[in-house]
Amino acid sequence: MKNVKVNAYQVALVFKRGVYQRMLKEGNYWLWNEDVYMYDVTKPFTAPIELNILLQDAELADALQVVEVKDNEIALQYENGFLKTVLTAGRYAFWKSVMKLEFVKADISKIEITEAIDRATLQSKLVAPYVRSINVESYEKAVLLVDGKYAQMLQPGIYFFWRNNITVAMSRVDMRMQQLEINGQEILTKDKAALRMNAWAQYKVNDIEKAVLKNKEYDKQLYVAFQLALREYVAGYNFDELLEKKESIAPFILQSVKEKAEALGVEVSSFGIRDIVLPGDVKEIMNRVLVAEKTAQANTIMRREETASTRSLLNTAKLMEENAMLWKLKEMEYVEKIAEKISNISVSGNGALVEQLKQIFVPQK
Repeated sequence: MKNVKVNAYQVALVFKRGVYQRMLKEGNYWLWNEDVYMYDVTKPFTAPIELNILLQDAELADALQVVEVKDNEIALQYENGFLKTVLTAGRYAFWKSVMKLEFVKADISKIEITEAIDRATLQSKLVAPYVRSINVESYEKAVLLVDGKYAQMLQPGIYFFWRNNITVAMSRVDMRMQQLEINGQEILTKDKAALRMNAWAQYKVNDIEKAVLKNKEYDKQLYVAFQLALREYVAGYNFDELLEKKESIAPFILQSVKEKAEALGVEVSSFGIRDIVLPGDVKEIMNRVLVAEKTAQANTIMRREETASTRSLLNTAKLMEENAMLWKLKEMEYVEKIAEKISNISVSGNGALVEQLKQIFVPQK
């Protein structure tokens, strides 16, 4: 015979020769040739034998809370309002005690999370292995594909789905204005002049279903559309005509690409030519033509100025011929200009020098 003491918050299960006998609660007991298993009621119960056998005891069954989790489920165990653990498929037993236990079951065979589980719980380290999250930025939209089929359109935000064997894919699209570079285009004009052109275009996706679901790599298709339209325009003009009509390139390209862009779910807003690179020989010829044109313009301006200057001199000569005083003033003007360049004057001669200077500077009456 042996004495067994069951303390508070403890439970004892009595077995005799491996067969369950009874449950002992708090108190002192004397046992004869029996085995005792002690349990802490604040911790989960682990059955020493098949649980169904133990649950045949009504008193023990009433003291336990049994939770069954199916193969396609998980159960979130809360202890006093706090997430304690996540239970996977299986059968679990817990003591009904001072610990307040709650269980939230979730069917993870689907992808939608319809259970009342908040975001903080879904992002916790205990639940995260069973959840997949998708983040769509504020400037994006996304198409959700489930098992390869279109499911829904995702607006900006964070989305959570159960992680299982269902294939979930997402295609994001940037909804902001984007720029497409069309560089290094080798194009022949109508008169077989080889040009290299660099261009750019701006576009914006306005129909994500067309862009993603009905077209593959819509941006590459848009690039080809611009490329072909540019080649079509350049090939229709001679080199000189192309230079004269370069301002009309952008409207033509935009109009040509507009219908194709709409089929791609894209709106094209602008197009421009960054530069036109000429072959070496054509560039040299163009430089010669430019030099010749500028030289001719310079010669024309020089002849115009010479003509105006000659006409002015002729008018001045006529005035001086008609007016002796004007003639003398002109002489004095030139003498003044000469005197400005003379620092000193040395005068030598006889007494008639003053009279000679007088004859030079004083007009005769």
